[in-house]
Parts: sequence; structure tokens; C-alpha cells
Amino acid sequence: MDITLDERGTDGPLVLVLHGGGGPATVAPFVAHLADTHHVIAPTHPGWNGTDRPDDLDTVRALAGVYLDLLEQRDARNAVLVGNSLGGWIALEMAVQAAERGSDAVGALVVVDAVGVTVPDEPVRDFFALDARGVAEYAWHDPERGYLDPATLSDERRRVQAANMVALRTYAGGAAMADPTLASRLADVRVPALVLWGDSDRIVTPAYGAALADALPDARFVVVEAAGHLPQLERADATLAAVDAFVTALPTPGADEAHDMR
Repeated sequence: MDITLDERGTDGPLVLVLHGGGGPATVAPFVAHLADTHHVIAPTHPGWNGTDRPDDLDTVRALAGVYLDLLEQRDARNAVLVGNSLGGWIALEMAVQAAERGSDAVGALVVVDAVGVTVPDEPVRDFFALDARGVAEYAWHDPERGYLDPATLSDERRRVQAANMVALRTYAGGAAMADPTLASRLADVRVPALVLWGDSDRIVTPAYGAALADALPDARFVVVEAAGHLPQLERADATLAAVDAFVTALPTPGADEAHDMR
């Protein structure tokens, strides 16, 4: 299966950047920033932005398996996974599957306002029930900055957005956006993780994020102030600084672990 990849950066350590429902543009700050020091691969999930999605690629588990296969086919070792929202869920599932396989393709996680786990009393808000104003109110610290008037969109943009939402609902399995088994399976993930959360996120609250971090054996939970569900867009300075501090502290792979994936 062909996957659309934005691949750039140096011959340094590999980073896989995984977008959420808003598409590749929402993780562009991670891609651009990390490409200065890393080899970055940022896929467009099949079904987004006009790409094809095979009928049997219909769950996060399946998509995570495809991406883990991609890393292993490139002989990747200790790659850093950076995922926001649905992308964070995919990253978590990849780490679980890597542990199950005994694979060293995944070396660390950066999970940003992710969905995917079930947290008692902290359900994921039904994103599909929100109109454009509701998305801005619940997903952004500054709703006016996040509001996109549907009347200003071209017919083509509306068509693409509608198809993206179909893909999101398909992978997520509906409005709950969670796999009830994921939280318990995270106990097998032994790689270090940074769990970043916008303090104003009302799609998945900071309490949800703290519970997710607690489910990971080696995780640090960091709250980004004055940010919502997309802290890399609202507070790129603080978000990227936290990511830099985390990845800089990771062990440097030895010469035999270097990977030029070009």
C-alpha cells in the first residue's frame, strides 16, 4: 500500500510524526522544527486529504501495524514517535505492538492531547457532534483564534473536510474515540514517554491526560498553559521547548544504531 509521506531533515535520529483529525497541517510545527536535527517522516493517514484508504484498514490497531511495519522495513531502531490527538493514539498502539513483537523500532513517545484510552469520569467529548463554533470553544484556549467560518470555505475544502471526518470516525470506531483495552496494554510499554497537554483542552481534559500518563510505566506529564487540544499551534514556543528537552535527554544511539532512512 502506498502511503503519502512528508520526509525531510538530517541524517540524525528518526522521528515519526502522526497527525490527528485536523490533518497534516496541524502537526506542521513539529515537522519543521524537528527536521533541523532529526530525520522526520510525517505520513498522511490513508483517507485524509484525498488519499485512498483500503476497506480493510479501518481501525487504529491496523493503522499502527502498518506504520510499525514501515519502520521495521527501513531497519529503524529507537525511533521517536510524536503524535497529537488521534496521532497520539496511533503512537501508543505502535509502542504496544512493538513491545508485543519484541521490536526495537520504537525508542520513545511524545504524546500530545491524545485520545484512545478509557478514563472513568473523563470521557472524550463527542467531536462529531460539534459545529465549527463548538470545535473552537472546546478545542482552543482562544476560541476566536480557532474558529473557522464554514461560509469562507470552498466547495473543495468542504469536500475534503467531510472525507477526513469519515476517515476519523472509521479509525476511531465512533464518538467514544477509545479502545477499552488500551490502558491496560500500556503496561507493556517500557520506552520513555512525554505526555504533553494543553491546560484548556476540553476535548480530552488535563485529568484525562494525567490518567494516560499514569498508565505508562515511564512517562512524564507536562501541562502547556494557555493552550487547548493543539498546543503546537497555540503555544508552539512552550510545546517545542518541552519536546526539545525530552528528546535531548534521550540516550544517543550508538554507531551501529544509526539509521539513514533515505
